[in-house]
Amino acid sequence: MPGSLARRLPWGTVSSSQPVPGPEPIADAAPASLCAREPRVPADRLVAEMVPPPRFDSVRFSTYIPDPNQPSQVRAVGVLEEFAAGLGGAHAVGTAKRGFLGFGRAKAPKLPAGPRGVYLDGGYGVGKTHLLASLWHATPAEPALKAFGTFVELTNLVGALGFQQTVRTLSGHRLLCIDEFELDDPGDTVLVSTLLGKLVEAGVALAATSNTLPGKLGEGRFASADFLREIQGLSAHFRALRIDGEDYRHRGLPEAPAPYSEEQVTKAAYATEGSSLDDFPHLLDHLSRVHPSRYGALTDGLKAVCLTDVQPIPDQSTALRLVVLADRLYDREVPVLASGLPFDRLFSEEMLNGGYRKKYFRAISRLTALARDAKGLVEPV
Repeated sequence: MPGSLARRLPWGTVSSSQPVPGPEPIADAAPASLCAREPRVPADRLVAEMVPPPRFDSVRFSTYIPDPNQPSQVRAVGVLEEFAAGLGGAHAVGTAKRGFLGFGRAKAPKLPAGPRGVYLDGGYGVGKTHLLASLWHATPAEPALKAFGTFVELTNLVGALGFQQTVRTLSGHRLLCIDEFELDDPGDTVLVSTLLGKLVEAGVALAATSNTLPGKLGEGRFASADFLREIQGLSAHFRALRIDGEDYRHRGLPEAPAPYSEEQVTKAAYATEGSSLDDFPHLLDHLSRVHPSRYGALTDGLKAVCLTDVQPIPDQSTALRLVVLADRLYDREVPVLASGLPFDRLFSEEMLNGGYRKKYFRAISRLTALARDAKGLVEPV
């Protein structure tokens, strides 16, 4: 059991002579601890898992509900449906031969001249990922010829396979979808720009989401001439679609529940099968020793994440790691029950006004949604 909770529960000391009282029955098995997990993820799993996350398994264009006050949302659906239809036609979809990690795979058919991709730009919670996953589902190709992943997952794939092998692996695909396309350093910019250029040459269609238009990705981060030149070259591959609107996670919904007490969180963790229980500062420290590409595996099998003593994030590196974990938990629809500080106070004003502010606001939005989902672990439904 993490931290001081290994020796003492909030509602009573654990000993042979003093049983733990409580109105709810406590599960026989102690909850898991994220801090005790150090997953190893083989490269072939990284490739096989490049599909829409579980939260978006069943989404389709028909299940997207546009805001009637935002015509750009309706317009985006129409453009994406047409884009998906254009990836079919008379080509022999799905007949390309496959080898291990793409060896021997035939090239995908060339797209018509002009932009080879679509780029969905908009704020948090306007349904960009819903639309991107719907495009993946609507594209007439077998799943093995379509790839879907976040920008971080794509760079992690290059790190695991190497650049040339990644090009060979993905160049036989008909479509590559990249979610949350945010470039945080010039090195990643050059890497992904070069990779996408190679894939476009091979005839792969591209689709991406971001909170920033392609030509403005560098604003607020870096201002070097090399960085701006790479951004401009990358933006030419996409037709940009602006999607306006409010965060649907907060549209017409109640405010996120206030943090619970440490006693409530700990009791819920013990009473909920498949839950984890961790002290928040210890978890942040543990994340520094686990590569972000493994954060998805870190959450394997969890039905709920319980955190005690949530505190302000101490520095930028720690904050960015938490953003990745929040994304993986949100993708997997894992509720988060917490004590301590509310999630909207995790990041300092300096962080929220800095170059990574879009990531931090996204994390707040997603953690707030997961906190709502966790309400039933404590309060009767």
